[in-house]
This record gives sequence, C-alpha cells and structure tokens, in this order.
Amino acid sequence: MKIAVLTSGGVDSSVALRLLKDQGHELTAFYIKIWMEDKFSFLGKCPWEEDLSYLEKVCEQAKVPLEIVPLQKEYWARVVTEAIREVKAGRTPNPDILCNQFIKFGVFYDYIGKGFDKVATGHYAQVDPLLTSPLVRGRKKGKEIFCLKRSPDKIKDQTYFLARLNQEQLARAIFPIGKFKKEEVRKLAKKYKLPNQDRKDSQGICFLGKIKYRDFLAAHLGKKPGEIINIKTREKMGRHEGFWYYTIGQRKDIKLSGGPWYVVKKDTKKNIIYIGREGEITGERRDEFVVGSVNWISGERPSKNKLKVKIRHGENFYNCQLDFIKGNKIRVELNKADRGIAAGQYAVFYDGEYCLGGGVIEE
Repeated sequence: MKIAVLTSGGVDSSVALRLLKDQGHELTAFYIKIWMEDKFSFLGKCPWEEDLSYLEKVCEQAKVPLEIVPLQKEYWARVVTEAIREVKAGRTPNPDILCNQFIKFGVFYDYIGKGFDKVATGHYAQVDPLLTSPLVRGRKKGKEIFCLKRSPDKIKDQTYFLARLNQEQLARAIFPIGKFKKEEVRKLAKKYKLPNQDRKDSQGICFLGKIKYRDFLAAHLGKKPGEIINIKTREKMGRHEGFWYYTIGQRKDIKLSGGPWYVVKKDTKKNIIYIGREGEITGERRDEFVVGSVNWISGERPSKNKLKVKIRHGENFYNCQLDFIKGNKIRVELNKADRGIAAGQYAVFYDGEYCLGGGVIEE
C-alpha cells in the first residue's frame, strides 16, 4: 500500500515507520508543523526544531522521503482558539482530542487528498474491521464497521484521545504499534538502531512542546486576582491569579499550609477557588453527570446502556449506566463517585476492548 506516515520525531512514530518499511509498503513521512512562531516565540524556543532534527535522521536512515506540512493557521483556528475559549469559560478542554479529530485525521486528510491508501500514526490503539458488530444497534449484516480497539498497554493506550473519530476517518487510519506494549516498542527502537531510541516521551499538550501550560494561559488570559476559600470552613485561605489556572481535583500549585489541598469547586462568575483536604471533599464527589455533543465511532449509538467509561486519560475505568436523553445527550451514572469531574472534560465509553466514542461533560 501507499501510506502517509505522520511522524513527530519521537520513538513511537519512528518505530511505526520502520515496521511499515519492513512490510514493504511505499511510504512518505509527514511532519505537521503547528508551532506559531509569531504568537509563541516570547514563551521559549520553538519545540519543533529538535523534533525535526531527529526526524530527518530517522527518515534518512530508513530511506523514506520527508515532507513538512504547514498547518499553523488551521491548528490555531480549530484547536488553540477552542482551548482558550473553554478555559476562559471555566471548563477543562482537551486539545489533543481536538487535534486528532480536526487536524491529524481531518485537515491532513484533505491535504494529501486521495493519493495515499492509508494514514499511519504512532498511537497506541488498534483498528478492527468487522462485518458485524454487537456494539451497535440496527446495523445491517454484511456491512463493514471499523472499530477502535484498545492497546494491550493499559497505561499507554490512547483510544481516549481518538474517541471523536468517525467511520470515514478510522477506515483510512492504521496504527502499526497498536498491538505492542511500550517496552516492546523501545526494544524495537534499539533493534532498528534509531537515532532517537533513547529519547524521552513527550509530555503535556501537543501544541506547547516544552512551554509550560500556565505560561501559555498567562500570555492569553492574563491575571485576575481572586480568593481561595476553604470549602468546609468558608475561611479565606489565600489568593490566586485567575480561576483558569485551576481544574477540579487539582493538587499542584496550591501552596498553602495545612494541606495537601485539592480544588473542589470553581465559581467563575465571582472568580473564587474552593479547596479542601482529601478527606473533606467526599461531599463534592459526584456519581452522575450529563454528556453532550456525543460522537459514536460506528455512526450509531450502542445497543446496551451498561458500559465502562473513562473521564480522563489513564488506565482507570468506571462501570456506568447510560440514560439517552434528548438532543444527543446522555445522563451517565457511575458505579462510584469521583471528585475530579469537570465541565469540558471528555467522557469516553467502552465495551470490553472496544472504544465506542464519547462526548463533552456539560454539568
């Protein structure tokens, strides 16, 4: 097949490239440039320069052509602007989910047109084409359904970030490392003697690189001093520089004595952050919420209403029951309460090994 390989300069996408090369496919590597030099240069060094230096060496070693795709304007419009708007409204966005939905498997598809059979990435996930599926209702037999399947690496699994993809997007996607665990990918990197075999995994939000998220928010939203209040005693504990620097359940950056303290609640209108100790926030735990803007990967809602759900990336699931309500919304009831549920987060639903899709937590 003729495959476009989205590469980042990291180990995962580099191993994906080499695996496809071994299989005899015709490859072209692509690097999506999303860094906005004119907007972010004052925050630090361009993160893509180091990525590209590694990637050029990997492609030269594999004898695969490399093309740089400039999608800064599209990325700013579809991902960054949306993230800023959500944070300013007091919600907790996930830019990486938006990037996959609109950029890597959206605008990039348009960029390459129909000249490639598949688009490969270094995600820890699997595409499973099935003729029939027990995961959806009313599906006619004999029609192929592209299902998103979890990676065997429970910690690295990235299906959560791919839950907004549709059938058209998933049909063209391929994840060469999806069947491996991280340690196996590292071994393959050494086997291939990749120039970046010892490079650490990237952390944080995709468009920031090594730039601190707090610095990014300060540059775009500024500071708005407000009070930090003890949720139990209503005592004024200190001051903060803006509610948008905090998310529900957060512990980091609350440097007050008597802790550890957690963010329990935010009042965006009054610009107040409420905190509590871990043992004191039981009353703020929630076991029910409403999800909107729901995307089902199959194109149809599941045939069952008892599933598993993730409300953040990681290996932890909750058992849940779904109540389908009007307006493409779902009322979700968890089997036990969670203290970190925040509007703007994504709830992603699973049936066994399969990721069915997800939506945005509204309340």
